[in-house]
Amino acid sequence: MTIDPETTALDTPGCRNGQVFLDSAGSSLAPARVADTVVDHLRRETEIGGYRAAAEREEDLEAGYSVFADLLGCAPEEIAFTDSATRSWFAAFRSIPLKENDRILITEVEYGGNAVAMLRRAEAVGASVEVVPSDPSGEVSLTALRELLDERVRFVSLVHAPTNGGLLNPVREVVDAAHDAGALVLLDGCQSVGQISCRADETGADFIAGTGRKWLRGPRGTGFLYARRSILDGLILDEIDHHGGEWTAPDRTRARDDAKVFELWESSVADRLGLIEAARYALELGLPEIREAVRGISGRLREGLARIEGVRVHDLGVRHSGIVTFDVEGVPAPEVVAALARADVTVTVSREASTRIDMERRGLTEIVRASPHYFVTPQRVDRALELVEGIVRGARNGGA
Repeated sequence: MTIDPETTALDTPGCRNGQVFLDSAGSSLAPARVADTVVDHLRRETEIGGYRAAAEREEDLEAGYSVFADLLGCAPEEIAFTDSATRSWFAAFRSIPLKENDRILITEVEYGGNAVAMLRRAEAVGASVEVVPSDPSGEVSLTALRELLDERVRFVSLVHAPTNGGLLNPVREVVDAAHDAGALVLLDGCQSVGQISCRADETGADFIAGTGRKWLRGPRGTGFLYARRSILDGLILDEIDHHGGEWTAPDRTRARDDAKVFELWESSVADRLGLIEAARYALELGLPEIREAVRGISGRLREGLARIEGVRVHDLGVRHSGIVTFDVEGVPAPEVVAALARADVTVTVSREASTRIDMERRGLTEIVRASPHYFVTPQRVDRALELVEGIVRGARNGGA
């Protein structure tokens, strides 16, 4: 079964006014049933209070672990819910023991938020953060990775789909090499879960961190973490409360032995219910079908932009995600974004600080990022292409 963009657009309130929405890598448009789930629960909280309202949905909240286990190819006990991909990534990273002279490996497309956390912690403990070079296609070089791995490498940070381009990094090969050297792998699935397969049983990753607001089309302020249960005993589990652990005696505690050890007691129940509903929606459509739809619509945009004289497409890699990056000769990226917004086309800017190593290596400071999802019709992509052509003509005539 293929996904009909017209049908899914009808399920999406943000598409009903003709908007050309090309920013699912930023914060996507939620299906109506996801928004209704969140709003209905918030309304119920105003009627009977947050505790009673949560108790009414206890079974649905617990079922969410099985929904995400299906999505991520793991056991329900290996799923934790958080308030963002950043919180998920930080929780996993901070749990990995690090000491003086330990080594951390990252790729050239490492995300800025992750990099800041790693560099600061490495400085504090006397560890090092080292960059694995890319191969000529832009993917992480497996040859270089194997040469860098040794017994002092404790941790490999791998971004599956970088924020600043269509590249997809190989995962299983990186994980296998890291495990051979005794290192753990934290897979940043922030830009992949919801558009392509990102499963623990396929990748072998020790952790997978992700968000609800992007390709899963869930609410903002939601995140999730897969943590392989068999590694929990070797982690630092000291940032937990009485949800992730138990106060067993006045001077003793006991941590949970599943991924919920990474959760905190307080959370937005409405948003979590919306996140679970978004994952159900994706599973009902089918992840292979979503992948093909995103590949098709983003490919149409990427190829169309490449044909426009005066436009440069900046995507790397052998395989592509749904992220398409480009610039227009003579027009700063924010001005392109603003011009498209005036015509109700939503894109964004990807800046150097988000992926500094890769952007500096390629001499880029800012680029336009577009990210069409399966609910975007070919006609709307063609409309965006026409508008970009108009921006090019305007620049040549003296103004964008």
